[in-house]
Amino acid sequence: MNNASLQHTHASPAREFAAGARDTIPMMIGAAPFGVIFGTLVAASPVALWHGQLMSLVVLAGSAQFIAIGLIACNASFAVILATTLVVNLRHVLYSATLAPYVAHLPARWRWALAGMLTDEVFAVTYAHYQKRAPGETGPHYFFGSGLAMYLNWQACTLAGLLFGAAFPGLKSLALDFAMVATFIAIIVPQLVALRFIAAAVASGVLAFAWQGWPYTNSGGLRRSLWV
Repeated sequence: MNNASLQHTHASPAREFAAGARDTIPMMIGAAPFGVIFGTLVAASPVALWHGQLMSLVVLAGSAQFIAIGLIACNASFAVILATTLVVNLRHVLYSATLAPYVAHLPARWRWALAGMLTDEVFAVTYAHYQKRAPGETGPHYFFGSGLAMYLNWQACTLAGLLFGAAFPGLKSLALDFAMVATFIAIIVPQLVALRFIAAAVASGVLAFAWQGWPYTNSGGLRRSLWV
């Protein structure tokens, strides 16, 4: 066992927790505008402000929340909203499968708690950390520190956006939902280190462009209902 592994094995839970939170700070900074803009869009939508905060508290899925607000604004049915957000969040199944070897040995209470905090940013930080270690020698505290830091950050930014949007309703004329696209670009580009990853990104971009005219798209529906 090398020195890094030894250091990790003997690290205290508090130190692991702090390391997870610290390593997530760059992601928190990147997600902060995303959360503020989500809150601002809620303030400009038919949804009550407290509903927007409750969505962040319970759902904790930025892309799904943006899409849900857009679909609600264009009067989509509950079935359409549920099915669309479910499909969008299916990527978490892949995230979970990737992290499963590193958390399979943890008690069920930890696995459930960590699953509830799993986001794109937390996955990127946690997987980069776990890749340096063998499955079975990882504790839950690094993951928990990263997830809790991102969770609190998202709540604070949503609240700031709600207050900001309520105070400055004229901001709804701006195409602020592009922040979601920018955030995912920032997450994905560093991962394009192999041909198969590049191929997947290109295929996704081509399909997104080809299907942009379909009904209930987030960008078109949200702008038509709120900003026109």
